Amino acid sequence: MTDFGAYISEYGLENNGIVNPGKVYWNLSTPMLYEAAIRRHEGVLVHLGPMVVRTGDHTGRSPKDKFLVNDPQVSDDIWWGVVNQSMSRETFENLRKKMLAFLQNQDLFVFDGYAGADPRYRMPIRVITQYAWHNLFARNMFIRELEAEKLRHHVPQFTVIVAPRFRADPERDGVNSQTVVLLDLARRVTLIGGTEYSGEVKKSVFSALNYYLPRQGVLTMHCSANYGQDRDDVALFFGLSGTGKTTLSNDPARTLIGDDEHGWSDRGVFNIEGGCYAKVIRLDSQGEPQIYEATRRFGTLLENVIYNTANRRIDLDNDSITENTRASYPITHIENATRDGLGGHPRHVVFLTADAFGVLPPISRLTRAQAMYHFLNGYTAKVAGTERGVKEPQPVFSACFGAPFMPLHPQVYAKLLGEKIERHQAKVWLINTGWTGGAYGVGHRIPLAFTRRMLNAALQGELDDAPTYRDPYFGLQVPEHIEGIPGDLLHPERTWHDPQAYQAQAHRLVSLFSQNFDAYRNEVDEEIRQAGP
Repeated sequence: MTDFGAYISEYGLENNGIVNPGKVYWNLSTPMLYEAAIRRHEGVLVHLGPMVVRTGDHTGRSPKDKFLVNDPQVSDDIWWGVVNQSMSRETFENLRKKMLAFLQNQDLFVFDGYAGADPRYRMPIRVITQYAWHNLFARNMFIRELEAEKLRHHVPQFTVIVAPRFRADPERDGVNSQTVVLLDLARRVTLIGGTEYSGEVKKSVFSALNYYLPRQGVLTMHCSANYGQDRDDVALFFGLSGTGKTTLSNDPARTLIGDDEHGWSDRGVFNIEGGCYAKVIRLDSQGEPQIYEATRRFGTLLENVIYNTANRRIDLDNDSITENTRASYPITHIENATRDGLGGHPRHVVFLTADAFGVLPPISRLTRAQAMYHFLNGYTAKVAGTERGVKEPQPVFSACFGAPFMPLHPQVYAKLLGEKIERHQAKVWLINTGWTGGAYGVGHRIPLAFTRRMLNAALQGELDDAPTYRDPYFGLQVPEHIEGIPGDLLHPERTWHDPQAYQAQAHRLVSLFSQNFDAYRNEVDEEIRQAGP
């Protein structure tokens, strides 16, 4: 083994079970990782300085290949099922030995850093990768240690080992495919093999913190966050992919705390990460100027983005590889982002949904009980064309707006959210960034400019005492009027040409909500049960 780098930890890879590796590159700077990735033909430098990489067959996460080790130390706490698939200790150890054997004589890259901006809840981590660009991804996405002495004495409390060229044997190894994402919460390690999609790395660390931090009274949240004139004017934005979580939190008039993963402790909100991982397909330079500019910066990784081979200019409108094109960049690429990743207690909690059925109001105020109901349901919708075989809008319900990353039962997170909303008197809003005037294919998507105007009205207090009406299907309190917003937009039924078609669609969505909530109905109190449609 030969070690390279100015910041080599005294806590060597043998502590991670890795023996006889090839060259080991420790905590390389961004330019050095660029050089390594290009030298190894892992990526291509494009116009203005970002690097474009390809993720092969996997252009998104592989939820069916993710398993949690069923260890006695954690098993009683886990929400076992489709999301958290169980794997025996014996099966895991066999795969671990195979992966570690595979890594012998392989060149490896090591990132030592942290997850969690609040020093009280910060977790030292280590990410060990086969590819230089995966290590650059870790350097972008997690919190860096800048002091040489601390890096030399870094001892990780959680480790991610990424071996994309490793292939499991489904018949012999007891897994579903050649790809594996194996989370061992008891031994504090994740093994990722058979996939080059880097999102598995960040979500593995997030999944681990979703187990560890709630046990310390910290609510871990799949949300973005920003603040206004001061750190006590915090807003949280919950939402699944495509609902506008990253877009709406990147507001030039507010300070960005983070775009995806946060904790809410008794001290306030803190970013779990040190970077952003934005979806960039058809990115609009006018509507999303900060993210757009970040795609044109040195240090940014562009996953599966198409570029012109003659002039190396990128084409963000091209989806020939995937709709899920991504940009990974350090949060310092966003000019108005806070550098310490900290904020006060939220004044506003915003649930985002892209309702492709065209039924939900564009903005509404929720009671605490309604907030708990909608948080547990975690609704959005897929539209035709996003997945093979999808011909019409399909509902998506993801508990806590992030079920794939939640090892504990959703009730654990919902209870913490309800307690914190009540203690800090946070206002809760439901914003529909989806369709109006009809379902997808008939109506049109609510313009981003209107959504921003409604959101700002809520955050700036314009709606605190505004007259409202009660939505007849979901029981939501909807503003009667917002300056600059067409009146009919606030009354969804009025935007449809056929009121009976709207009513039929509304009844259908109400039924889908109710069916999904059956999984939680017997575990919540009567007030929350009655808060649904």
